[in-house]
Amino acid sequence: MGMRRVMATVSVCLVAVLAASPAQQRAAAVAPSLPNDPAATKFVDDLMKKMTMEERLGQMEQIAWSGRERQANEGHVRKGEVGSFLNITDAATIARLQHFAVDESRLHIPIIFGFDVIHGFRTIYPIPLAMASSWDPAMVTASQAMAAKEASSVGINWTFAPMADIARDPRWGRIMEGAGEDPFLGAAIAAAQVKGFQGDKIGEAGRILACAKHFAGYGAADGGRDYDSSNISDEQLWNVYLPPFHAAVQAGAGSVMSAYEDLNGVPATGNKWLLHDVLRSTWGFNGFVVSDWDAVKNLQTHGLAASPEDAAARAATAGVDMEMTSHTYRDTLAAGLKDGSITMAAIDTAVRDILMIKYRLGLFDHPYADPAHYTSEILTPEQHAAARLAANRSAILLRNEGGLLPLKKTIGSIALIGPMVDSASDIMGSWSLAGLPQDSVTVLQGLKNKLGPSVTINYTKGVTIDRKQPSIFDEQFPDQKMTLETKQVRDAEFTKAIDMVKRSDVAVLVLGEAHNMSGERASRETLNLPGEQEQLLEAAVATGKPVALVLLNGRPLDILWASQHVPAILEAWYPGSEGGNAVADLLFGDANPGGKLTVTWPRTVGQVPTYYAQNLTQIPDDMTGRYWDGLSSPLYVFGYGLSYSTFTVDDLKTDAASVKTTGTIQVSVDLHNTSGVTGDDVVQIYTHQQAGSASRPRRELKGFQRVHLNAGETRTVTIPLKVSDLGFWSPANHSWAVEPGTFDLWAGDSSAATLHAGFTVTR
Repeated sequence: MGMRRVMATVSVCLVAVLAASPAQQRAAAVAPSLPNDPAATKFVDDLMKKMTMEERLGQMEQIAWSGRERQANEGHVRKGEVGSFLNITDAATIARLQHFAVDESRLHIPIIFGFDVIHGFRTIYPIPLAMASSWDPAMVTASQAMAAKEASSVGINWTFAPMADIARDPRWGRIMEGAGEDPFLGAAIAAAQVKGFQGDKIGEAGRILACAKHFAGYGAADGGRDYDSSNISDEQLWNVYLPPFHAAVQAGAGSVMSAYEDLNGVPATGNKWLLHDVLRSTWGFNGFVVSDWDAVKNLQTHGLAASPEDAAARAATAGVDMEMTSHTYRDTLAAGLKDGSITMAAIDTAVRDILMIKYRLGLFDHPYADPAHYTSEILTPEQHAAARLAANRSAILLRNEGGLLPLKKTIGSIALIGPMVDSASDIMGSWSLAGLPQDSVTVLQGLKNKLGPSVTINYTKGVTIDRKQPSIFDEQFPDQKMTLETKQVRDAEFTKAIDMVKRSDVAVLVLGEAHNMSGERASRETLNLPGEQEQLLEAAVATGKPVALVLLNGRPLDILWASQHVPAILEAWYPGSEGGNAVADLLFGDANPGGKLTVTWPRTVGQVPTYYAQNLTQIPDDMTGRYWDGLSSPLYVFGYGLSYSTFTVDDLKTDAASVKTTGTIQVSVDLHNTSGVTGDDVVQIYTHQQAGSASRPRRELKGFQRVHLNAGETRTVTIPLKVSDLGFWSPANHSWAVEPGTFDLWAGDSSAATLHAGFTVTR
């Protein structure tokens, strides 16, 4: 074919661009997220002149691979009527289908193969919420680059990540797939993931196409119920929910996925304002948009479309270029063209968007993966080392009374208790679709690897947990759910666990949620420890033996009792293939926890939603008296996390007391490691606009840096604060602006930072 690859470098720009007015943003669209390429444009235009309507609609089709429909699907490929396949991980199958497309179809257009490489492919990395908790974008980039290396080796060239949704309700199961509650941090992590997946340019060897999802507002679903409607004010949409997506676009993301939900009365997959006016006209996005699974067809379910034909026309007109899994485009758009419900221009725009990305990926030049390359890239020592490092850097130490952790390797015996202690599937977590349990290290195995035969490990589950759909029978007759024999077995296992605690020197309880209790279709109405884990924990503590709690989970849980009675709590999230080794590293001090919360941790589910960046109200800064029957303050604040080291932050300085709207302030603090243990802390900068055209959040994150300090070391940490990052979309003026005025500035290592200074912004 002789088609050259795109060599332009995509620059990374975060939320600062959003400070421009809408007019300025539209003007900036002439410098789009992906580079203009005259050769690519000519190639695609020439190709489209040869395409039939069936071939055009085929490019707009993504098929979920099914062995039951293999013959029919292969027939569509040979006719050039498939743009993409979903969920194929076998290298031989991918190669066979690609050869059909390139060698046998009339126009030799290659297929793009997509798969959910969310936090790893065969080697599983910590879940995205965990990786964001590292506050280390460079590590996030490196981890997703490693995932891309594995996936691309089998012929996968497209992932449906990063999830850029802001989530402030931990009941929502997919909170585990994003970066948490904050738009500034979320933007940094989204951009880091795009860079990891794609590299510096689309088509880079060993990388895959990123897809920012779910555009937009999906994480604000009513009640934390997956797929439910989102009702978001313009102010919240522009200032909170859109910035991470804009950062992904500016980082060069080649695709965007439309969301399932109804956004302010208009389903996102049929929302022309969202997919065209914002994404393309305002932001200059020139990749392609894919729907979520069946989301085009389901515009009829929403009540937006009257029929499948109407749904297809609405989605394509709104700006959805490719339809995932349902076939309404292929089945109805040709007829829609005849009756005028869809225009040829809309179809051609969609096809051109898709073909341009295939060209930039280099698929017309190099459509096949190298089978030899596959065998050398999967589950390598390099992959395992990177996964272990990511898990170590993502863990958060929530509590460590009396310095119980790290444990000494000279300890005589450990009671290792919990339903997930030896569960490889649960250590991997949700969205580990291509991972295999036999390739993962459980907590039990990790401790055995760490300690060898010198320490006695007494292990049992204690209790079991299982995700079940509740029924009316369960609620009305709870005592009849369990036979006498089952109850006796359960009670015996519980007693066995507590006996182990009594005869061991220390107890480590590994509790939380099974992997299928978090993720898509995994919303919860409570945040309690499922099953009888709470009772097990309380009984273990009642023995008087020292107890450390390790959490494996994908969301904040109700651990109010534990926060008051359990000496040590380590949040490990779902840490991935090397999770057991990482947990052992952390428990015994070979790794020092340095992660920080990216979500506010509620005391109870009744506080939800709770987040740090709330607006000041009638009773300023009062976080205790909003409920008459409980505290309003969270259990753990955003940005919180302990360490085996101790740190102090002082001597806050700025290089200017006044700065123009186009300027930058250099903010510096002295960070001291006041302990004898080398470790990491995260310096965080927060601001508040005291007055303006609209009330602003009491604090907003505007800068951060993870810092490694040797024992006893002091370092001056300087973080640039761009004044453009202080801009916001004003509901009073319906526009973006950086408003002159007086600002508060705080620095510290959590959102409760107390070091304070002030500065003014002038025109």
